[in-house]
Amino acid sequence: MTSITIKTKVEDWAIDGDFSISRGSKTKAIVVVAEVGNGKVKGHGECVPYPRYGESAESVDAIIKAWRGRNRSVLQKEIPPGAARNALDCAFWDFEAKKSGRPVYELAGLNKPKPIIASYTISLDTPQKMAENAHRVALRPLLKIKLGKDGDAERLAAVRAAAPKARLIVDANEGWTAKNISENLAACKKVGVEVVEQPLPAKDDAALASVSRDIHVCADESAFDRASLPSLVGKYDMVNIKLDKTGGLTEALATAALARQMGLGIMVGCMVSTSLSIAPAFLVAQHADYADLDGSLLLAKDRAHGAHYADGLIYPPTRSLWG
Repeated sequence: MTSITIKTKVEDWAIDGDFSISRGSKTKAIVVVAEVGNGKVKGHGECVPYPRYGESAESVDAIIKAWRGRNRSVLQKEIPPGAARNALDCAFWDFEAKKSGRPVYELAGLNKPKPIIASYTISLDTPQKMAENAHRVALRPLLKIKLGKDGDAERLAAVRAAAPKARLIVDANEGWTAKNISENLAACKKVGVEVVEQPLPAKDDAALASVSRDIHVCADESAFDRASLPSLVGKYDMVNIKLDKTGGLTEALATAALARQMGLGIMVGCMVSTSLSIAPAFLVAQHADYADLDGSLLLAKDRAHGAHYADGLIYPPTRSLWG
C-alpha cells in the first residue's frame, strides 16, 4: 500500500486595509495549509485558527503534524471539530478527487456548484467610515454589517443611507447585551435588516429565548457541529455553518442536513482566508439561505484560480485550486 504523507505550512495573507469586529482588528489573515500526498498526487486544505476558541497557528500546526491517521474516516474520530481537522479533512477530499479524477462535488453526491449571491462585509468603524465603505459597494446585492459597540443605531442608519438598495444582514459578534438588544433589534428593523448574527455572548444566549423580535437571529459563536444544534433550538432561528468550526467539509455537510431537519435556517460563513478555504464551503452554501463567503475578496491578493465576484454573484474557485 502506498504510504500517505502529511505536510503543513503557515502562511500570512495581507488584508486589503483592515478587518474589524467587536473583538478587535487585524491587517492579515494567518492560515495553515495541510498537504496530503502519496508521491504522485497531492491534496490541499486550508484553515484559519481562531483565538476565540483557543486556537493559534502554532497549536493547529502541531495537531496536524502529530496526527498519524491516514484517511478521513479515522480523522473524524481522532481529531475534534476545529481548524486542524478542517485543513486535513479538506486536504483529503482534494486528494481523493485528484486521485480518482472526479470532482469533490461528485464524490460527495452533490450537484455541480453554481454562482451564488454572497454577502460583502463592512467592517466595524465609525458611522462615517462605514458609510463611505458601504457607498463603494452599494451596488452589491447583500451587505453584512459588523456591529457590537455603542452607537450601532447610528452605524446602521449611515450604512442604509449610503447603500439604499442593498439587502442587509448584521453581525454583532457577541457585542450586545441583554440590556441593549431590544433597542438594537429595533434599529435593525427600521433599516430593513434581514438577519442578526450572534447578538449576545454565547455564554449569555439563553436570554434570546425570551427576546421578542421580528428579525431572524443566527447562531455563530454558539454553533459548531451537529452536536451543538440541539442547544440552539428555542433561542435561534438559523445557524452559521463554518468549516473551521465543524472541522471540515464532511461534518459541515452533515451539520447542514441536520439543521434543515430541525427547522433551522442556514448561513454558510467563513473566516478571512484565501479561496482554498472558500472552495469547500462553496459546496455547502449551494442550498443555504445566506452565503457569507467573501473572505478571499477582503484580501489584497488571493491565490490563483480563486473565487471571483461579478454581476452581483460570487463564482467558485476552479478545480485547479481545489476539488
